[in-house]
Amino acid sequence: MWPIEDILPSLMLFAQEQQPANSPFGGLDRLLPPMIIIGLLFYFLIARPERKRKAEMNDMLGNLKKNDRVVTVGGLYGVVVNVSKDAEDVTLRVDDSNNTRLRVLRSAISRVIVDSDNSGSKDSP
Repeated sequence: MWPIEDILPSLMLFAQEQQPANSPFGGLDRLLPPMIIIGLLFYFLIARPERKRKAEMNDMLGNLKKNDRVVTVGGLYGVVVNVSKDAEDVTLRVDDSNNTRLRVLRSAISRVIVDSDNSGSKDSP
């Protein structure tokens, strides 16, 4: 391990910034590449996955059909009884013995449950 006394003068020389005398942008040209990298990281780590997740959710909600088993964002399990392509709400049967039904917004459905014996690809992450 190197003693700090040997490294400190080298670091101080390295840290001193030397700006060109005739830079037309006043040093902003040195800031542009890191800003581009940060922008690309933001796009690939945040914006692109979020857009993909939202498209998958819209596809899942658009493909809802009668007798699909679903879970709402509130944690209610139910079976789709009535759904229309142009309607915002969906009717769910939440209790078979009393035939209890709820009308919920289509956007309140978080995922479609797939039975273990059914090999369809309805489950949403």
